[in-house]
Order: sequence, then C-alpha cells, then structure tokens
Amino acid sequence: MVAIEDLRKCVKDGLQFVKSQKDVRDAEIFASWNDQVTVRINYTSDIPCNGVQEPKNISGYGVGVLVVFDTSDTIKIGFGSDTGDLTLEGLERALDKARRGAVSDPDFKSLPFSSDESPKLTSYHDKSIMELEDEEMVSLGWRALKGALMTFKESGYKRSLIVGGDVTILKEKMAIANTQGIDDYDESTALMSSITAMVEEKDSKGTGWTTATHLDKFKPEESGEMAARSAISTIGGKRIESGKYNVVFGRQAVATLFSEMIVSALSLSSIDSGNSPFVGKLGEKVASDTVSIYDDGARAGEIGSKKITCEGLTTGRTDLIEKGRLVGFLTNHYYSKKYESNVRKFIPRNGFRFGGGRDFRQSASIFATNIVIEGTREVTSEKLISRIKNGIYIGRLWYLYPVHGLARADFTGTVIGDSYIIRNGKLGEPLKPNTVRISDNFVKLLQNIKGISKEKKSTITWGSEEVVIAPEIAVKEINLENVAEFVESL
Repeated sequence: MVAIEDLRKCVKDGLQFVKSQKDVRDAEIFASWNDQVTVRINYTSDIPCNGVQEPKNISGYGVGVLVVFDTSDTIKIGFGSDTGDLTLEGLERALDKARRGAVSDPDFKSLPFSSDESPKLTSYHDKSIMELEDEEMVSLGWRALKGALMTFKESGYKRSLIVGGDVTILKEKMAIANTQGIDDYDESTALMSSITAMVEEKDSKGTGWTTATHLDKFKPEESGEMAARSAISTIGGKRIESGKYNVVFGRQAVATLFSEMIVSALSLSSIDSGNSPFVGKLGEKVASDTVSIYDDGARAGEIGSKKITCEGLTTGRTDLIEKGRLVGFLTNHYYSKKYESNVRKFIPRNGFRFGGGRDFRQSASIFATNIVIEGTREVTSEKLISRIKNGIYIGRLWYLYPVHGLARADFTGTVIGDSYIIRNGKLGEPLKPNTVRISDNFVKLLQNIKGISKEKKSTITWGSEEVVIAPEIAVKEINLENVAEFVESL
C-alpha cells in the first residue's frame, strides 16, 4: 500500500520539476493508488463447489501529467502517465509522453483554479478497511452467502439452488497539485455486495444488494437474504401479452435506467457532441413536474461521495432537473469553461478519473457521483402500487442500450427478475424472468412519471461508477413485448 504522504510528495516535487521546463506554461500533476478487491460467490447446491472463492485484487499506482506547452505560434495540451513509479524518473517519462502527444485545442481555456470553498467531507473514509486482511474479506463473502442459504432453508428450499455474485472492497488514495494554486488530497473506501439467487428447477431468480463506506455498517448478509426472498416469491412466474402497461419500476430498475441511459444524456460532454435529447432544452420542461433530480458528491455516508474531484475541486450538489424543468448539467472544468457566458455558469463538480478507482492513467472526464431522485408528493410503496391498479412491477432490467443513439432517447432491454403483475392495486403473480422486453423512450418516460416512493435505497448497477439513491417510480404507458416463447418448446 502506498502512503498518502508519498502521493503528496510526488505531486509537489513533480510540479516544481515540470514548472522548471522552458516550454511549460501550466501543469497539473495527479498521483493515485487504488486497490479493488473482489470476493466471488459461486454456490450450487447440486454440484460440489467452494461456495466462496479466494479474494482477487486489482491494485496499482502511478502519476499522470496534464501540461500546457508554449510553442512558436500557439499553445498545445498534452497528457502522459507512468505506472508504478512516483519518483522524478517516472514523472519525466510521463512528461515526455505528454510532450510527444500534445495537440492544439482552441476550446481549452485554463486549468482549474483553487478557491476558498471548503470541502464538506473530511476524514470520511474507514481506516480499518485500508488494513483489511484476506481472511476478513473472505468472511464478508461467507456472510452474504449464508444470508441467502439460511433464508432458503427457513422456507424449505435446499436443492436446485444457485447463489452467485460478489463482495467488492474499494480503497482509493489520490493527490493533486497544479500551477493555479490547487494542492490537495483525498482518501475513500467503499464496500459493496451484489447477489443473485435462483431456484433453478422453478425458473425463479432474485437479486439483492447493499453498500457502505465503513466496515461496522456493512451487512452483506442482507444482500443474500434479499436475493433469496425475491427468488422464492417469484416462483411460478407468468407471461404477459405484448402491449402498453402502467408500470412501477423498482429501485434496481430505476438505477439501471439512470446509470445506463439518463445520466449520460445529462452530461455537458454529451450536449457538446450533440449526443443527447436535451440539447437546446436548458430551462425547458423535460419531465413530469413531480420529479426533481440532482447529483451530490458530498452526500454523507454514500459510497459515491468524495472530498474533492479528480481536478482538486470541492464536491457538492448539482441540480439537473427541478420540478420537471432542466436546470443544469454534469460537468468538469474543461466543459464548464467552454460553455461559460455572462449569463450562465456551470459549476464543475464532476471532473473525475474513474475506472476501478481514481485512475492516474487518464485525464479528468465527467462522471456522476450520487444521483438523487425526489418527488414533490412522495408516497409509500404500497400507495404507489395501489395507484397503478392494474399493470406491471419491474424489479430488474438487464442490458439497456439506445436503439438509435442516445440523442433519440429510444432504448430497449430485458426484464430479468424481481418482477410481478399488479392486480387491483397489489402485487399479484410473479412475472416469468427473461420473457419481457421493454422498448420505449426515456424522455417520454420522464414526462409520464405519475408517482415516486418515499423509501429510497442506495443502489449500484454492474459496471457503473455512480450510485443512484433510488426510489420506486410509477410511469404510465410503457411498451412491453412478450419474447422468447420459442425457447420453451425446445
């Protein structure tokens, strides 16, 4: 493990060295160390198995350099990095890569400036996670598996069981300094458990998840219990006919919709490229007036929260949609300056280098942190479902993707589990997994929101960096298609 003091020394000494170069106008030095540990769970009741695998980790450290070079006729911007070396020799190699790859960018305005704004989060990581031993990590996996198996056992299920998933521990350290006065550092920790449970002979499947920033608040067994309960309750799934249905999206489905579709469309980089249905819509109504959406990178207790961005700027709240009206975008410093005007400024609270941690090998892009969805008149889950009367509860979606590009907002994906038919305002028969495809438009979906639940849960999806503080959401007239009937005749 690399000490935070070593990262801070690297960026401080590196900045002095780079500034001494005759052709350097400005520079930003970023150093980081990350360790992502995964404990895989793979249990099969009818086939001999280990149940929980040994932890596997992806760890690395190094330095990245963003430099503004003076040339005879213009300035050029270059980025380079070096892995596994925090000495001046490593930084020299990174600088050489930046110089050789430098290009002219007429949209570049400046590096980020230091400010008087104080971070809202300080010393918020769990030091005990940084020192976690392999045996303790494996025990977290066993707790998740035990939660599922005990739930199955209590309900009389011992055979034809499959439990899979993982417990992930993420440790991050970073330091940054630039010629505009930024000199800061950050340390963060996160714990995540994501479990899928199946009763194979019954064709049923359920999921569960939990997150925490501190070890004493992490309860992986809850993810296993949640997954097993859902698998049991979805036994005997039914098919539905194709058509338009009023739908309640469960928290995992809401998180998938936002992580894989909507968040990207609310990024200023997507606006810049024209790859968003919200181009030219700032200030206009784009969603139901019952819904507000914002990103908050300083939300206490959330695994998406950080003290500072990977540009050294303070994290905080960015309002995106307020009572249905588009009021802002996610942005980093580069795009905030590109689109700054006398009447409009975008605060750069989302400049990160995510990729299994805070990655020194890339310059800062735009990433969400904690996406929060709120309603003006939130109700209980029971009340939300009762309002639908007759429709479908979609608990989990898989592999959503834009059909004609993100700008058109058309998307499709598969309903894979945790779902039910709603009859007379209550959850009825379970929906058979992998037999329904959703094909709709996420702008229309936002406009057709009819209700949002009070109860919210911090929710992650596979491969996403952000957390969605997800409620359940009721939406009218969603297009659902009955699929894969031919499989049942094989």
